[in-house]
Amino acid sequence: MNFKTVFRSLGIVLICEAVFMLPSLIVAMIYRGHDIASFLITILILLLVGLAMARIRPSDKHLYTRDGFAIVGLGWLLISFFGAFPFFISQSIPSFMDAFFESISGFTTTGASILKEIESLPKGILFWRSFTHWIGGMGVLVLTLAILPSVGARTLHIMRAESPGPTTEKLVPRMGQTAKILYGIYFMITAVEVVLLLTAGLSFYDALIHAFGTAGTGGFSNKNASVGAYHSVYVDAIITFFMFAFGVNFALYYQLLKGNVKAFWKDEEFRFYLGAFSVSILLVTLNIFRNIYPTFGEALRFAAFQVSSIMTTTGYATTDFNLWPQFSKMILIVLMFLGASAGSTGGGMKGIRILLLFKMIKKEVVKLIHPHSVSSVRMGGKAVNQETLSGVMAFFYMYIFVFVFSVLVVSLDGYDMVTTVSAVIATIGNIGPGLEMVGPTGNYAAFSVLSKIVLSICMVVGRLEVFPVLLLFAPSFWKRVNI
Repeated sequence: MNFKTVFRSLGIVLICEAVFMLPSLIVAMIYRGHDIASFLITILILLLVGLAMARIRPSDKHLYTRDGFAIVGLGWLLISFFGAFPFFISQSIPSFMDAFFESISGFTTTGASILKEIESLPKGILFWRSFTHWIGGMGVLVLTLAILPSVGARTLHIMRAESPGPTTEKLVPRMGQTAKILYGIYFMITAVEVVLLLTAGLSFYDALIHAFGTAGTGGFSNKNASVGAYHSVYVDAIITFFMFAFGVNFALYYQLLKGNVKAFWKDEEFRFYLGAFSVSILLVTLNIFRNIYPTFGEALRFAAFQVSSIMTTTGYATTDFNLWPQFSKMILIVLMFLGASAGSTGGGMKGIRILLLFKMIKKEVVKLIHPHSVSSVRMGGKAVNQETLSGVMAFFYMYIFVFVFSVLVVSLDGYDMVTTVSAVIATIGNIGPGLEMVGPTGNYAAFSVLSKIVLSICMVVGRLEVFPVLLLFAPSFWKRVNI
């Protein structure tokens, strides 16, 4: 482990976080809120700590694989820790544990909240709460690479550790340039959504808040009733479309910019994502039509929004789906596990992993029928190497292990099974709302400190896809051996 390089890189990340906090400070100053001091103090602390760490001069500037994982795992914990300061210092959230929970939920784009009432909070605090979604959506360290691509050598290790999906490929030869392309696309789509929300009648402030939540697939709103507060078919349609769009692999958008329109349909994961999305909407619509909503159009509107919100792990709500029939709620639970596409801002297991698991099962079934046959798992017409398949299996087992362990710990609080299980699914999948107590009209305030710590870890584990966080608990990971 190259500790000096790790600490120096973490210092740069904290300096960047101080810069990211400036827009929230400006918003606080515009609205003359009492949260101005909380941002000034936090920015000062971040700069002092960040500059002290960034001044470290390592003798070996190489960034090894384990260094990249350490930077990502520790980096997300640090930015969430310091990101909680404005909430706590302003007393918008009096408990630091709750402030940390809210901060980590924002950065991991989970959207799980301990707040029971949000509309009375200072504008700057609400802006920071949602802006953490936008920062964390594509990845805090990927954003750092886009701004400062020279933070260290072999930065692919950082991007691989932070980016969602079983593989991370460079779009162009230079890693920093790849990061810039990804964030350029991210910014462009976000800006288009802001403009459309403005045409729907939202204020510039509200448009930014909800665009941040959609882009990062996070779901924090500045309204107690979330998107449902607007009672607008147009607003629902815009956000439904963009939630789906941000759940698509961003590499496909890069191919589209290059003129390769067919890349979308050729991509197996996108076809699976679109198919699951469409079938789920149809089934939920048919199930809630007349049972909940009198007209087919109304049922389709709410089904499309909620399926898009849950599948992309955004977590916005326009209705209380706790009141829906059991069949519709079970579809939403399945979509919580499934999630969006690899390379998107969404969470969950990712479509490509589910596809590969199905293909591996099919291969084993064929082998049982034809013991002497030789076959391979193929994706997009290419054979998938055994290392990738082993990684998918390891991820699946560890994901289930963390899920089961977390459910056992959270169950100590004594709440009903649906609340307990859905709370863990919603946090490890970076979704936000679950069912019953943690449904779209509920929150996570009632859980114990232990449960909040476990659920916070679940959020980071889900966002960084298990291994970067679990490696931090392995003693051998910290040995001074560069691998």
